[in-house]
Amino acid sequence: MEIICDQCDRKLKIPDEKIPEGRKVTVTCPGCKKKLSVEHKPDIHEEAASFQFDPGESDPEDTSSSEFGFGLSDDYDQPDRTFEFIEDEGKIVLICEEDSSIKEKIKPVLDFMEYHIIEANNAREAIKKMRYNLFNLIVINEEFDTRDPDANGVMIYLSRMQMLDRRKMFVTMLSRRFFTMDHMMELNKSVNLIINLKNLDDVEKILRRGISDNDMFYRLYMENLKAIGRG
Repeated sequence: MEIICDQCDRKLKIPDEKIPEGRKVTVTCPGCKKKLSVEHKPDIHEEAASFQFDPGESDPEDTSSSEFGFGLSDDYDQPDRTFEFIEDEGKIVLICEEDSSIKEKIKPVLDFMEYHIIEANNAREAIKKMRYNLFNLIVINEEFDTRDPDANGVMIYLSRMQMLDRRKMFVTMLSRRFFTMDHMMELNKSVNLIINLKNLDDVEKILRRGISDNDMFYRLYMENLKAIGRG
């Protein structure tokens, strides 16, 4: 679905399946930051539309509920759902990192690689954003919002995702414990790439190599599936 912000005329795109029919969601324009009230109606499924800002809408970032669930179940009763948008067919990255000095090193690199950067302040916010947005890349510190890196809520959520959705994301874990590009540990942690924090000065080179290797792996994987009649 293509929508146009009536405040700044910026054109945005959102996958149709992310807006349930008959349900109201709230989207935020990345240009003027206005919140737009959107309702998916079947008769405008394939059409571009302009949506009016409704100042009476509740804040979609409200996380006042004390219940924390890795899945934030589908019957989650908050009326508005929060989407992040980029223009056209750009790439989007979610950063789950609390240390500002680390973010200062990785954000310029991601910006140079032409990623639209979204940040999460805690695990609950990160999971909520992942449920309602399609991220090409996720960069997460294994200690994000936890004292125990082996009980990282976001990592657990990612490990439980359906494989079809998980394959669309490239997950990079920042670690103090493991070596950069430790493939056995990457498999163990269900991530695509590990970058040791000591190697942040080379983060661009490591990221590009990891993404390139991943793309080639899945290209060969799909070719093999087609060869045996399962693709």
